[in-house]
Amino acid sequence: MDKLKGKGKEAVGKLTGDRRKESEGKADQAKASAKDKVDEAGDRAKGVTDSLRDDK
Repeated sequence: MDKLKGKGKEAVGKLTGDRRKESEGKADQAKASAKDKVDEAGDRAKGVTDSLRDDK
């Protein structure tokens, strides 16, 4: 959802020539990507701990 919001801001900024809005959109997309990576890492860590518990 955040990526979509960022893409929208970026597009509006490009259409209107508003560099600040365009930059905000790009920043929103970057934040969303970083959040996704953190969530993926957490899911992987949970999978590892679950598998370690299953082995015992």
